[in-house]
Amino acid sequence: MQSKDMSLLRMAFVVLLIERAYTVCLLQGMAEGPELAQKGDLTIGGIFSFRTRQKYIIDTFETIPQKRQCQNFIFREFKFAQTMIFAINEINKNPGILNGVKLGYKIYDDCGTMDVLRAALALVNGQRSELIEKNCTRSETVQAILGHSGSRPTIPIAQTVGRFHVPVISHFATCACLSNRRTYPTFFRTIPSDYYQSRALAKLVKHFGWTWIGALAVDNEYGLNGISALIQAAIENGVCVEYSEAFSRTVSSHKLSRIIDIIKRSTSKVIMAFMTHQEIKVLAAELYKHNITGLQLVGSDAWLTDHSLTDIEGHSILVGSIGFTVSRAQIPGLGKHLRDVQPSQFPDSQFVKDFWEYMFNCSLNGMDYMKRKPCSGLESLHDIESQFTDVSELRFTNNIYKSVYAVAHALNNLLKCRDTQSPLSNGSCAEIKYIQPWQVLQHLQAVNFTTTNGERVYFDSQGDSPARYDLVNLQMTKKGTMEGVTVGIYDASLAENNQFLMNNISVVWGGGHTEVPASVCSVSCLPGTHKVLQKQRPVCCYDCIPCPLGEISNATDSIDCMKCPLEYWPNKYRDSCIPKEVEFLAYNETMGSVVVLFSLFGVFLTTITTLVFYCHSETPLVRANNAELSFLLLFSLTLCFLCSLTFIGRPSDWSCMLRHTAFGITFVLCISCVLGKTIVVLMAFRATLPSSNVMKWFGPTQQRLSVLAFTLIQVVNCILWLTIKPPYPIKNMETYMDKIILECALGSPIGFWAVLGYIGLLALLCFILAFLARKLPDNFNEAKFITFSMLIFCAVWITFIPAYVSSPGKFTVAVETFAILASSYGLLFCIFLPKCYILLLKPQKNTKKHIMGKN
Repeated sequence: MQSKDMSLLRMAFVVLLIERAYTVCLLQGMAEGPELAQKGDLTIGGIFSFRTRQKYIIDTFETIPQKRQCQNFIFREFKFAQTMIFAINEINKNPGILNGVKLGYKIYDDCGTMDVLRAALALVNGQRSELIEKNCTRSETVQAILGHSGSRPTIPIAQTVGRFHVPVISHFATCACLSNRRTYPTFFRTIPSDYYQSRALAKLVKHFGWTWIGALAVDNEYGLNGISALIQAAIENGVCVEYSEAFSRTVSSHKLSRIIDIIKRSTSKVIMAFMTHQEIKVLAAELYKHNITGLQLVGSDAWLTDHSLTDIEGHSILVGSIGFTVSRAQIPGLGKHLRDVQPSQFPDSQFVKDFWEYMFNCSLNGMDYMKRKPCSGLESLHDIESQFTDVSELRFTNNIYKSVYAVAHALNNLLKCRDTQSPLSNGSCAEIKYIQPWQVLQHLQAVNFTTTNGERVYFDSQGDSPARYDLVNLQMTKKGTMEGVTVGIYDASLAENNQFLMNNISVVWGGGHTEVPASVCSVSCLPGTHKVLQKQRPVCCYDCIPCPLGEISNATDSIDCMKCPLEYWPNKYRDSCIPKEVEFLAYNETMGSVVVLFSLFGVFLTTITTLVFYCHSETPLVRANNAELSFLLLFSLTLCFLCSLTFIGRPSDWSCMLRHTAFGITFVLCISCVLGKTIVVLMAFRATLPSSNVMKWFGPTQQRLSVLAFTLIQVVNCILWLTIKPPYPIKNMETYMDKIILECALGSPIGFWAVLGYIGLLALLCFILAFLARKLPDNFNEAKFITFSMLIFCAVWITFIPAYVSSPGKFTVAVETFAILASSYGLLFCIFLPKCYILLLKPQKNTKKHIMGKN
């Protein structure tokens, strides 16, 4: 009844003011007071969640929804609030900034997005239930709002408060979506965006060779945006994601079981966990329950350094986790401030009373149903160790400190007209009671200062801070707690190749691994092979196929093989190009040595035969066989044997021209001598007939001229060949893929076959004439021997042609040299061996009577 009377009285007062033409604004609903507050000339707001696990109530809206109760303590959040208070008190004592201006604060403790948003509106509206135009001397709106720690509640705060141009500065909200200036025009943060964290994490997994990973995220804007950016960055770095799932801490058991089954069936051993400490606790407990081990967790900064992780069942699953978090800092004096906190400093705060009772396990008012000991509030936090008073790991706490100083510098610049033009139209600087949030926003965007720790603080055009992280590895301490050990850094402001650096501190790996665990879909393809993607699978799943002939890959995981230069060939591993083997008929190889041996042996036999003939030059047998032509034939055979040596060795311009021309001329000289001997045999037989004077037409002079004429024709052929298009050395790289054959090109094939054909023509003519003389008396068997020699000669060179054409590489030269040697030996043995036999072993037959066939 009393409340109704007060409302009627208030309405009557408002009507009276309206009749007097005063503008009156009434607050809808009841004003919610802050948990911690201090008056000042300018006020900074803060929103933190000192408790978690809100009691969920279904509102019927038959009555005004009440503030929900929260249960569990979050000491980290209370430390954030106390850091804000410490920074404000420090600024108030510092004459170098906001001199003469006292900063106040209003700090709200709310959990749940709806109540957090209610607190944000309270900071914008103020505490007055009504505003009258005549007594509105200063605004109730705070100059800036610090918080919240989570991205999910920060998003509606920034969206709502942004419409009133009130700056919102978060120390922990990392969602990349908040960088959108169109949607969140007044949002700033002193922690890097998840955009940079995602890229840093992608570089991390790439650095350790983890190209096949799983991804889990919290099912809200923070997790979904973060994991999306991470997957994109991972793909850019050649990392594949086997699965990507999202869940919240209130996930159903069915969905959580499905995610656990996915993890069990997966082949990846690395899980990217983009979530908060609440979801990672649920995941770790479930993995521990199903005894899933061998996993390496890579975490985001939202949970990696949370001290409460040690308290959960299955925290051993998290040991060895690695990830990036904001850099550690030192804040002088903060530790003493935290230990000096007492309930008397905040007499209106119920949370501080609850906090004190929890810390000392006592009751302040003496009326405790849990039968705890009473306490006076004069106890000291100096006597106990807790997460609240621990200042050894100041990471996100330092962001709060920087946020307060950023607002203070903006206000200082605003009041002194620094950095930007005068905020007032008359050119004067702003007065405290007329400062508007949009003016603070303008100066906050331009703020740039350095903290006492040497850390530079500024915001880019999207309200983000420079990205610098510590690479943290969760390791067990001697006390049985988990501690984040810094094992590297990531600084986005450095050059691309220097952004990620590891230090020399050893890393503890997750899943019980003693070294860097492997997490790949397919093992790396070694040099000499290349990747071929598996059908309907990500690009990280491939088969390693050896490079084709003539191609190499000199790097791991090559996509394609590259061809070697023309004169190079892959080694047996196909990972480098080496000069091709150069092949030619050399003296130091077996085949070359055999050719040399047979050639020199032929020269030796020819020399012996010449000596035998010379020693028996006056005997009837030698004189009857035309000694002059015999010695010339033996000389030409010596040249034929030596000619084969010109085909051995590395081809050069001179050797190519010499080998073919010498071969052609010496063989024509040889065949010409044989042809002369054949004609002499026929003429001699004809001369024994009555009335025959044939011999006078083919005497010694005619024999010499015939040999000279036949030889000169070949000399002319060779001169024309060498003049028009001579033979020349070439590198034959077509016969073999892996070898270079050094050989002599014919130059003009017509010239080569003309030389060879002329030799064949003379040999054929000689064979025919010798064949016609085959029926001469038996004891006069020169024609038969010439016939056999020409038969062997023609047989050798007829078989030479297909062998020459079909033989590859140096075997072509070998075939030609063996043809030369075979035909030379055939002539030597068939013509001269029988005569040497008679001269040396049957001298009784070396008589004129025996040779003429007379008894």
